[in-house]
Amino acid sequence: MAPTSRIIRTAAVVSVGALSAFGLAACSSDAGDAPTSGEPVTIEYMHRLDNGTDMATVAEIAERWNEANPDIQVKTTKFDGAATDMVLKLETDVKAGNAPCLAQVGYSEAPQLFVKGLLEDVTTEAEKYESNYSAGAFAGMRVGDVIVGLPQDVGPLVYFYNADAFEQLGLDVPATIEDLAADSATAAAQGKYVTAFTADEATHWLAAQSAAAGDTWFSTEGEEWIVDAEGPGSQKVAAFWQNLLDNDLTLKADRWGEPFTIALNDGSLIGHVGAAWEAGFLLDSLDGTEAEGQWRVAQLPDFGAGEMTGPDGGSGVAVLKGCENAAEAMKFNDWFNTQIDDLASQGLVVAANGAPKSSEKMLRQFGGQDVLAELATATANMNPDFPYAPGFSTLSAMTETAAGVTAGEKKVADIFATAQTTAVKALTDLGLPVAE
Repeated sequence: MAPTSRIIRTAAVVSVGALSAFGLAACSSDAGDAPTSGEPVTIEYMHRLDNGTDMATVAEIAERWNEANPDIQVKTTKFDGAATDMVLKLETDVKAGNAPCLAQVGYSEAPQLFVKGLLEDVTTEAEKYESNYSAGAFAGMRVGDVIVGLPQDVGPLVYFYNADAFEQLGLDVPATIEDLAADSATAAAQGKYVTAFTADEATHWLAAQSAAAGDTWFSTEGEEWIVDAEGPGSQKVAAFWQNLLDNDLTLKADRWGEPFTIALNDGSLIGHVGAAWEAGFLLDSLDGTEAEGQWRVAQLPDFGAGEMTGPDGGSGVAVLKGCENAAEAMKFNDWFNTQIDDLASQGLVVAANGAPKSSEKMLRQFGGQDVLAELATATANMNPDFPYAPGFSTLSAMTETAAGVTAGEKKVADIFATAQTTAVKALTDLGLPVAE
């Protein structure tokens, strides 16, 4: 944008007591059922989802709900603009007392929105629906022990590869990060790359790899935040990429730059560690070429924590502060987010349990593979203990350091050092105490 039982949380997640100590008690008043007057209630849902051809639109999905639920009517509003602009609008609307009850928000945005008093605590209602979602996705809507909504789509890291090219080079699908390094050397000797170092995606992309390696970046002890963006997992990720970069074993190309697409099209790039949501468009430029149907998607190689991957993007549907019908809003919220085939038609990797039907396009581009079933497995494998913290958006500074890595001026470890210092500063600037 992308796992069921209640996870056993450790100090990796902020406690309610810690939240209160940080001045958040006023933001966490667990919205309950609205008074019942016998009159139908109207819920407004603001979103940024598409209305493209061959998609089930949000309005169409909601209309089915409205027909079946005359007592809870839903009005959908599409926001045509950037996610950051929508956040600004929501903040303005909450302050003015005319915000929608439900709104689409990114997982990394939710903690700061809660800190700023823009989201309701809907823990009691949310827990009724927890078993419908992956543990990793559900964790994205937690701020400590508070839950602010329900997950909609996720972006677990997966591995994309050209099966024909791998067969020609005698390569197996990498099961571990060590396998991926070995495959990189074999492919590079033939002028091919099985990975790309994408500096412009460093923030969520590398954070997700740390999560896949078992790290937790944000936790608390007592009333203090602990930031550990340079843990053992991050060190392993840094060493892996530094080796590839030092020995010219990976393509150095921004994910959203022309060189990446050129390498994909000319066959020099035959593998990619990417977010699951890329499956919807990664191979579009290969349509009608000899490479059409040659690519497949697999689980992320083991980064050291077993069958675990990390979150790279995705969003949930939160309940906005002041919503007078939170229980009804959450009832629709769960129903909407479990319409997995409809949401998959939007190009989303759904957070709800189950595997939607892969589209004709995906089947064609991935040689008949049931891509969405593979992505559902990745969703189930997301690290459930990788919460974001308020101010995570400032970690975009990681991309600047990553650009220096691509230019040979920095080391990959410097990117994680940037994450560490930037996160500490962001929390401090928000007035939240951080452990030394």
